[in-house]
Amino acid sequence: MQFKGLLYRALNPVFAQTPLSGEGAKRFGGRFNRKGTPALYTALSPETALRESHQVGHLQPTVLVCYQASITPVFDARTDSELKPYGLTKQSLAANDWREQMRLKKISDSQRFAEQLVKKGFHGMLCESYAAGATQNDTNLVLWRWNLDLQNYLRVIDDENRLLRRH
Repeated sequence: MQFKGLLYRALNPVFAQTPLSGEGAKRFGGRFNRKGTPALYTALSPETALRESHQVGHLQPTVLVCYQASITPVFDARTDSELKPYGLTKQSLAANDWREQMRLKKISDSQRFAEQLVKKGFHGMLCESYAAGATQNDTNLVLWRWNLDLQNYLRVIDDENRLLRRH
């Protein structure tokens, strides 16, 4: 499938001037990317982006960024029927032990699944948000490839050049 529309990310201010880098996920790894692999974890709403960025502790300083996106192909992991061929369910993707798996095995089951999708040519994956307080309507789009060509792009909406402005 294709995703075309607005996406949101709540960035750590350290990465605010490079909102297309995927550097944070590359440094630390994420549910759907192992350390050393860049990824952008975006959301379909600003509320979901904020919920995703503050899963532990209290709200920390955050920069909310909006993107205009056109990404294809995108895997839709929001239904068990799409996950079944991979031996997964929505519940197994939502498992919170991925960090422990990564620590013990260097790669979690969800990271391995993401690598399979990348090898099949997918540039991203729609999935439910697994953050505390999320509902079935809270959706993320995890990106592994972006800005490849005119059909696959991710553009920061920053008409006033606020991200690069020095005060």
